[in-house]
Amino acid sequence: MTLSISLPQGMEITGDIKPGYGTILTTEALDLVVKLSREFEARRQQLLAVRVERAQRLDAGERPDFLPETAHIRNGDWTIAPIPPALACRRVEITGPVERKMVINALNSGADSYMTDFEDSNTPNWDNQITGQINMKDAVRRTIALEQNGKSYKLNDKIATLVVRPRGWHLDEKHVLVDGKRISGGIFDFALFMVHNAKEQLARGAGPYFYLPKMESHLEARLWNDIFVMTQTALGLPQGTIKATVLIETILAAFEMDEILYELRDHSAGLNAGRWDYIFSCIKKFKLDKEFCLADRAKVTMTAPFMRAYALLLLKTCHKRQAPAIGGMAALIPIKNDPEKNEVAMGGVRNDKARDATDGYDGGWVAHPGLVALAMTEFTKVLGDKPNQIDKQRPDVEVTRDQLLDFKPEAPITEAGLRYNINVGIHYLGSWLAGNGCVPIHNLMEDAATAEISRSQVWQWIRSDKGVLEDGRKVTADMVRAMIPEELAKVQRDAPGGDGPTYPRAAQIFEQMSTSTDFAEFLTLPLYEEI
Repeated sequence: MTLSISLPQGMEITGDIKPGYGTILTTEALDLVVKLSREFEARRQQLLAVRVERAQRLDAGERPDFLPETAHIRNGDWTIAPIPPALACRRVEITGPVERKMVINALNSGADSYMTDFEDSNTPNWDNQITGQINMKDAVRRTIALEQNGKSYKLNDKIATLVVRPRGWHLDEKHVLVDGKRISGGIFDFALFMVHNAKEQLARGAGPYFYLPKMESHLEARLWNDIFVMTQTALGLPQGTIKATVLIETILAAFEMDEILYELRDHSAGLNAGRWDYIFSCIKKFKLDKEFCLADRAKVTMTAPFMRAYALLLLKTCHKRQAPAIGGMAALIPIKNDPEKNEVAMGGVRNDKARDATDGYDGGWVAHPGLVALAMTEFTKVLGDKPNQIDKQRPDVEVTRDQLLDFKPEAPITEAGLRYNINVGIHYLGSWLAGNGCVPIHNLMEDAATAEISRSQVWQWIRSDKGVLEDGRKVTADMVRAMIPEELAKVQRDAPGGDGPTYPRAAQIFEQMSTSTDFAEFLTLPLYEEI
């Protein structure tokens, strides 16, 4: 059943308007979508074109560096605006998609905050985006509830602080056109959430808080800041009401962390070490460098030289500017049917959070409610009763360009590692096409970022002179093509719903994306056209 709603002049919606959708697609909300789109879409497209130009220069052999024209910002004596009380303590943040049961469980998890995700852990089909907004509206008002499989889900008295991640600049919302053109998915997600929830959140002692993904430059942060300013004016909110944490998950953004904080300084809630997308970004940006090569995905940890440099630089930069530094995701999840493997996995999470806390991070991410208490324990050991440790400055940390570009380990690359990447890629893509963007696979919680590592590594190993298995065989497109049907069969056997129609299609897409001459910028871009 498709209902009709009143649309602003120049707007077209091609998605079905189902019962309840009109509570989100209101005149006020759609008016703001149109206003922001008309004002900022041209700049978004210009910045995306700059991304392409920078990528071409890197493909030609250029190496990124700190920007000489912004040295005065890096050397300047400035700090961000004060952090609101609701964001002062973020020792453990849980993340997950905007699915109703997940929202309730995450808010009840005992974490300090919950990053609800319209991006990497969410398949952005039309229904997911709109029902996600309905779930947000209900969650903010604490009316969200669910009856499912004989169980009742509702919010506890004490819940996590809600933080929302809209889609990145590269993603369109194809179901909404303004003046005949697709709009930004991020602007769409942001505008709907702001209209329906910003004032309600303020009345309840919090505010409209966001995570901003996939940025590659401070100019992209400036665009978000200008959107915040216009939106606050349009909604009658004081400037600085919106607070946003930026995920540093691209190698280019790592060279502009000071500048990104500076652009958002009135609206900043710090930076996050988005480790999985960061690894993917490194592979993508140096994909044509015959000398670049990273080992099996499982070997590229936060103690790898380039990852350690990135993590420490982020920490130092944030605390120098009185900004929170939030550690990245521990993708491990509890293994209920194998106590030995579970203890190893929990030990990995424990070590990860202990290292972040000892370094000086103010908090970190987990992907499963069962990890919240463990992660909280590690941060409490270091922080005691303090909400954060922003006062822990790190003048001892000096990170150079060469350290950020010290891409090791290069070995081993194993057949098991190659098969793992193929298996995860097919499994994740099949699930994504079926509408689920957050998938437990081989005892890890996979989202688009980890799937990107899998497919980009395979593509790059085929082309790198160093893409050689430890037994001496060169990784080739033919080798990958031969393994794909074998790994598809395993996925079809092991994955919940693996006998569904999306998995053979996922195998076709994985083969095309990993063996074709051209490298797809994001796997979600061609996938989005199929849903």
